[in-house]
Order: sequence, then structure tokens, then C-alpha cells
Amino acid sequence: MTTLSSAVGRALAACGIRHAFGVVGGGNILATAALTASGVRYTAARHEGGAMAMADAYYRATGEVAVCTTTHGPGLANTATPLAEAVKNRSGVVLLCGDAPLAGPRPHDIDQSAFAASLGVPVVRLSDPATARREIAGAVRTARARQCPVAVFIPGDLAGAVVPADESETAARTGTALDTAPDPAADPVAPYPAAAGPAGAAPPHDLARAVAALAGARRPLLLAGLGAWRSGAGKILLELGDRIGALYTTTVMASGLFHDSPWSLGVCGGFADPAAAALAGEADVIVAFGARLDTFTLHGGRILDPAATVVQVDLTAGPTAERVDVHVRGDAAVVAAQLLDALAAPAPPPPGWRTGATARALPAGWAARPYEDASAGGRIDPRTLTSALAPLLPAQRTVVLDGGHFIGWPAMYWRIPDPAGLVFTGAAFQSIGLGLAGAVGAAVGRPDRTVVAAVGDGGALMGLSELDTLIRSGRSALVVVYDDAAYGFEEHMYAPQGADSATMTFADTDFAGVARALGAAAATVRTVDDLDAVRSWRDRGSPGTLLLDCKVVSGVVAPYLADLIAPHSAG
Repeated sequence: MTTLSSAVGRALAACGIRHAFGVVGGGNILATAALTASGVRYTAARHEGGAMAMADAYYRATGEVAVCTTTHGPGLANTATPLAEAVKNRSGVVLLCGDAPLAGPRPHDIDQSAFAASLGVPVVRLSDPATARREIAGAVRTARARQCPVAVFIPGDLAGAVVPADESETAARTGTALDTAPDPAADPVAPYPAAAGPAGAAPPHDLARAVAALAGARRPLLLAGLGAWRSGAGKILLELGDRIGALYTTTVMASGLFHDSPWSLGVCGGFADPAAAALAGEADVIVAFGARLDTFTLHGGRILDPAATVVQVDLTAGPTAERVDVHVRGDAAVVAAQLLDALAAPAPPPPGWRTGATARALPAGWAARPYEDASAGGRIDPRTLTSALAPLLPAQRTVVLDGGHFIGWPAMYWRIPDPAGLVFTGAAFQSIGLGLAGAVGAAVGRPDRTVVAAVGDGGALMGLSELDTLIRSGRSALVVVYDDAAYGFEEHMYAPQGADSATMTFADTDFAGVARALGAAAATVRTVDDLDAVRSWRDRGSPGTLLLDCKVVSGVVAPYLADLIAPHSAG
């Protein structure tokens, strides 16, 4: 006899789910037991929000759908912020929860379907044990094919209901995977539209406009976003760029996609090196593949020549920014191949664009830019800290960033191996506190890489419970706390506008002491010499978790934030 809870866990395992993160309670504990009994690995989080952030980071680091599982009501409600982040980042996650009974809500229940819908999450509320396995398979298909979170709710009065055996039960017992090929007609309502053309191809009219723009370009720039990485467009974009003599750049989320090319400008937008940004500003045609072109990527519009033609290639039905002149709906890799075919016999690319770029800026970057070290009073300049850490980091690494003022420093000074090597938590939803949980998901998903988690003191304290989970996991992790004893972004941005500094600043926290109490190695960093702890840890093979409590100077403002502050200062 198979209960609904058991059938759900077994069906998820049969669909190829390999890892789950969660906090168990009455609404999900039996389904979780079925998951683990079916061979799905499980990481026990300390908070439901942490579990959701872990599953999101796991997807970003691996491209594989993971499960986040919580109990009903408050368990689900605790996932709100990281769930919204996962939606906006288009991460494939199955959120498995208990739910109110079909017979009616209990005093502690909420309208979970409305909750999920408010965040843009499609819901599968199991109501018929006979169809539950197929509904689970459909939920996994949607998460994979549409790259989005999908919620699966188990009503409390059905959790123990008997599920009739069928061919799916046989598949689960024998280890044969259920059919998980994309089938939009069988999936729950998906929030992201598929491409208009066959297999992601661009409509002929849109493609012709993009070809015409590139054919007349003298200084073309190819900009790749996370959508380009996920579609596998990197190689074809390099070929397209070589054919038309283009330079390359990426959004923050696609960092590292072109790092081996001599024609790469690095990251585009607020973190861009000024010389590289100046070159990008000279482009006459910019083709953005799988990028939203938000205000940060476009640096508030300042990074592009107003006369330049902007082409956006994306799966969205229309442009996502006002700056777009030509929108091409389609998959980044497929459309890039179409453009390459259409430009099969081009005129020789103009000689000056790449030659001039080499002579001027490529690929110096922030590390080559001098600055006046502001270290003083037992606190280290964050630029000095971050640049000194760069050569000490393990080569095989996944960088996990929390939100906060400090993010500018790792983005400026640390090399990202590839887009899977960067998990930037909170960026899509403008939140903080998810970095330590994200480090767990990235570490579990990519055990071949050391996780380097950069967090601010505010975000670290907000998500501190998951430092225990990271340490418990036993994975190789370096946690760098940029500790300025303040909410630095708000202090720099709003104190000059009259905000009360007492609401944004705090006494120092002994993060090193907390980490040691939880079982990690730790060091307090006030000078570059204190980074010997990293050398020693790396020489031992980077075992377990090492936390650096870096007491940074609070008065050094990251360039991206200085740009945001400038209009307010001028006013």
C-alpha cells in the first residue's frame, strides 16, 4: 500500500531529482522520508527561507532542479523572500509543502495558492491520489522547461490516502524514470512564454532587422546575459563576434562567459572598469543575448552611445527596456546561429575596432587601477582586502554574493571562472540575508569547487542560522564577512539625505567567535598580514569552513554606489 505522501516522494525521485533542502514538519515529514528512502540526498536547513535559497543556488550552480520542502502555513510563509528571488531569477525549483485539508482550512492555515500566485509561482494542489504521480511529473517538467519554481501542495486530509498502483508505481520501484520530456500542454500554467519560432528560432522579420543592423555596424558589441549562458550560446557568440569583428561583454550574472577571449570587456554596467565602459560607449550596434537590459546593466543609460542601435534577443514577448530598438524573440543560441548563417559571406570587418581596443584598454581591469589605501585605526580598506584575497582563492571556486554595498569589491577584483561559478543572491529581488544559505546550495551542488561566500555584516546576521548548515555540510567553504558595523548601502546613500545614522550603524560583532563556536575555523582580519590564515587553510587543501571577519573601513564607497549617489548629491 502506497500513501499519497510516499507516492509524491517516490515520483520526484523517479523524475531525476537528486537533492532536496528543507525543514520538516507535520505537513511534509512523510513525503520527505519517501524522498530520502528513494535515494534523494537531503540537506536539513535551519530555516525555511534558507532551504529555499539553497535550492535556488543549487539550480544556479548546476542547472539541475532541486526540491525545497517545508510544512504548511508558517513553513511556506517563511520562504517568501527567497521564493520571490527564485521567480525573478528564473530558477527551476520544486517547492513541496503540506496544505490545508480539502475539507476546509484549520485555524493555522493560510490560502497557500493565493500566496504562491502573488509571487508568480504556478501551483499544483494535489486533489486526486490517482493522478498525483503524473501531476508531479508535470511539475518537474515545468520547472525544467520553463526555468521557474513550481509549488506542489499536499492537502492535510489526503497525505495518508492510498494511491492506486499503475505503470508509474512500477517505474518508481524499478528505477525507471518517468517521462519528463517538455510537454507544455501537460504542464501547469507556466509564467514564461516559449519562443515564437520552431525550437527557439527567430521570426523571419525580426531576424532580418537584426541582420541589417549588424551588416552596417562598424563597432559591434555582443552583450551576453544569463539567458545566453543557460542556452549554451557562448561558443556560437564567439564565432559570431569573430565574423563581424565585435567586442564582447556580459551582464553580472553571466560573468566569465568570455573571459578567455582577448576581445572581452568583462562585465557591463555598474561594475565595469571605466576604460572598458568607455569602449562599450563607442559601440554603434549592441546585440544583447538573453539579457534583461535593466538599469544596472545599462549603467542608468550612461554606458551606451545615444545614437547606437540596440538589438535584444530574448524569449520575452517584447522588449524589457525602453532603450531597445529591435527586439528578436527567440533562444539566444538558436538566434546567434541564425545570425551567423545569415552573415556567412560578410565584407571584412572594419580594422579599427578591435585594433583600437587592444591599444587602449584590454584587458587591464580594476586590479591595474591605483588608489590611495584608506586602511586606518585597525580597519582595512575593502579594496586592499579584496585585491589581496584574489590570488589566495582556490582556482576551482564558486563565488556566492549576498546583497549589500560590499558587492562592488568582489565584482571588481575577483575573477569568475564561468557563469555557474557566480551565485549572486538577492540581486533580482534587492534583498539581503540569503548569502550563507546560497553558499550551502552551491557547495552541495558543486562539491568539486570551493565556495567563496562574500557577505556583509547585516546580511550575515540576518541569515546567520545557515552558517551552521554550511559548517555541518563539511564542504570546502571560505566565508568573507565585510564587516563595517553598518548597513553600508543605506548609510552611504541616505545619511547625506538626512536619514538617522543610528538606525543604520551597530557595534562590532565578533563573527570569528561565533564561527568558532559553531565548529568552523576563523580569523579576524584587520591587515593584509591576517590573511595568512587563508594561505594556511589553502595549503591544507581548503578543508571545511574558514570564516574571515574582515573589519573594513566604512568610509570607502564602491564606484557603482558613488554613481547612484551622485544625482542626489547634485540635487
